[in-house]
Amino acid sequence: MAKCRVLIVDDSALMRELLTEILSSDPDIEVVGAAADPFVAREMIKTRQPNVLTLDVEMPRMDGLTFLEKLMRAYPLPVVMISSLTEKGCDTTLRALSLGAVDYVAKPKLDLRSGTLDLTGEIIEKVKAAAGARLIPRAPVNGAQAPAPQAAVPILLGSNKIVAIGASTGGTEALRDLLEALPADFPAIVIVQHMPEKFTAQFAKRLDSLCKIGVKEAADGDRLIVGHALIAPGNHHMELVRNGAGYCVKITQTEPVNRHRPSVDVLFDSCATQAGANAIGVILTGMGADGARGLLAMRKAGSFTVAQDESTCVVFGMPKEAIACGGAQEIHPLPKIAAAVANRL
Repeated sequence: MAKCRVLIVDDSALMRELLTEILSSDPDIEVVGAAADPFVAREMIKTRQPNVLTLDVEMPRMDGLTFLEKLMRAYPLPVVMISSLTEKGCDTTLRALSLGAVDYVAKPKLDLRSGTLDLTGEIIEKVKAAAGARLIPRAPVNGAQAPAPQAAVPILLGSNKIVAIGASTGGTEALRDLLEALPADFPAIVIVQHMPEKFTAQFAKRLDSLCKIGVKEAADGDRLIVGHALIAPGNHHMELVRNGAGYCVKITQTEPVNRHRPSVDVLFDSCATQAGANAIGVILTGMGADGARGLLAMRKAGSFTVAQDESTCVVFGMPKEAIACGGAQEIHPLPKIAAAVANRL
């Protein structure tokens, strides 16, 4: 297998050193260069031909977002953003994902050196996943086609069903495409998207501003309401719990599952036991296998289950595993998932 060739773009000499040290520790990764700004990076891309970039958000001469937008027009490459855990950093990272970045790593707030070294496994995993990611244009660029719109979704006059969705790498934009297609009276939705703290609150606000349904970061005890979606808060699991004739969510900080908190399996397992045939499970793009076992549990409990197909996934990891273990009843490209779910409702 060919090595993953990485170019590091960061104005911090310490971060360039740390990322080079971390990435070079993996035998399947070759760091082909480290640039202090996008102008230097532009020349290195031409001469050193990386197949993945790590890109800082805040840099002098040209900020990371401007460079990313230019890069995606002229020379599309998988990009992993390096961002801060501030509110501004969250907003900027979400914008970067909408422009075509594959994933991101959140810089530690304290002790940059030891904190970044603690993220060694995550950084290596995300960079290697990015090397094999499918770049999906977010808007027509130089004749490229934007993702096809979601198929028409019928207006639903209320339902006692619930829809549970799990996603990871590539999921922020897949969820946006899916949720934007839903009518205001769509059944209640619960979502796990792998994200750290603070990011989920900003992500929920962004979706709430774009969608007909309401979207918020879940809080412990929140009730499931028609026309509303709850997103599991970063660093917390979310479970479905019966509440009289309806449902609410339980938010916990128990141990990570599949190395994730929130975990899709935790949500899907609770939907299987608490809702059974009343639930619908959807697994979207993402690396790893989180959610595959839980989707199978939902199917065995009588839930209708759907997986995103390979052709529309940024990373065909979680859906692939769910399909392989028999968890998915149906497999659809992203633009057809909303209609497929609505047809079952």
